[in-house]
Amino acid sequence: MNAPIPKFTPVGPDAVAHLGTAPIPARYYADADWFAAEREAVFRRSWLYIGHVCELPEPGSFIRRELELFGVSLLIMRGKDGQIRAFHNVCTHRGTQLVEEAQGKRATFSCPYHMWTYGADGALVSAPDFEAFGLDKKDCALKSVALDVCAGMIFVWLAADAPPLRNWLNGLAEPLETLPVARATHFHEYVYEINANWKLTYDNFQENYHLRFIHPKTGKAAGGPDNPFGYPLEYAFHGRHRKQRIWSNPEARPQGAQGLAFAKLMPGAAEADILNTPYGRHYFALFPSFFMLGTPLQNFMHVVYPLSATRSRGVIRIYWIGADRSAGERFGRESVLTMVRDIHAEDISVIEAGQRGLSSGALEHIHFQTNEALCRHLINGVVEQVEAWQARVGG
Repeated sequence: MNAPIPKFTPVGPDAVAHLGTAPIPARYYADADWFAAEREAVFRRSWLYIGHVCELPEPGSFIRRELELFGVSLLIMRGKDGQIRAFHNVCTHRGTQLVEEAQGKRATFSCPYHMWTYGADGALVSAPDFEAFGLDKKDCALKSVALDVCAGMIFVWLAADAPPLRNWLNGLAEPLETLPVARATHFHEYVYEINANWKLTYDNFQENYHLRFIHPKTGKAAGGPDNPFGYPLEYAFHGRHRKQRIWSNPEARPQGAQGLAFAKLMPGAAEADILNTPYGRHYFALFPSFFMLGTPLQNFMHVVYPLSATRSRGVIRIYWIGADRSAGERFGRESVLTMVRDIHAEDISVIEAGQRGLSSGALEHIHFQTNEALCRHLINGVVEQVEAWQARVGG
């Protein structure tokens, strides 16, 4: 039986007082030196989302992923034993990149330069005139990268001594594994680039303070008589990670193409019923720049990858279980992605305007209030991790 629609009670300042109330230095969002420290302290030393197991359906399947922040190209491959592994896309002979395709299926991977050939487990299989090197093949395998999987999602850790992913998720692995993403077989994807710092970009999707100003039409489902601004019901913090429970207007009903899309995907189901499932109203934010909505209709994932101090790339995916069963279902699924893009299009210009303002040097500080608590939690974690890393390396 579905749980009742939650009645809105605003989150008070006492619930997030432990995060502090001090102004935040503006340089964290524009300074190149600070960004360089984030690269090493935060992104090299965190589990980073890189893909999904549904992209590697059988042995020999592979995907290539570029992490421009580090100048790194990765090969994610499923071996003959069914295990998924990650390697640098770099021949161990003289460094030539092995693969240019974004994805595919191969039994072996050969360097185009001198034909050193590797198996899907990364081992060197053959190399012309190898005896002339005085080497052992076992010492010439592809360089591996730590990889782990949770809820079907693939994560990599670029530094040494990666902690177990489940431990690092700090209690969020179990709820994530209840979501459809754990059983997903297909997805729709939208990739964008934006002239803004990764935190400024990501923060836009952590708070509803802006909804009534930037999304007066598309954000209507988030508002209602007792919560006109669509503020969350509660926040929860799990170490560096965080959650919020989203309030949705029980009176809202999708109209037009959106309503038709919902009808094709969930015939006879009201929006309130769709959201009233375990974790159906929860937003999961994984440090540093990943979040996912728990709704079963729109298992919506968004990750922001930094490119520079003032430029980022976002990847948005909506995961589905099973192929389209009809033209109507295909329409419904594609319409959901269209809705997401329409909403996102309303955000881009204001995020970039914020970056121009911060990059100008006009401000020494910015400010967060109670309904921006997740933004404050993120920057607190970033600062703590950067300062701890700087203390270790003497920076």
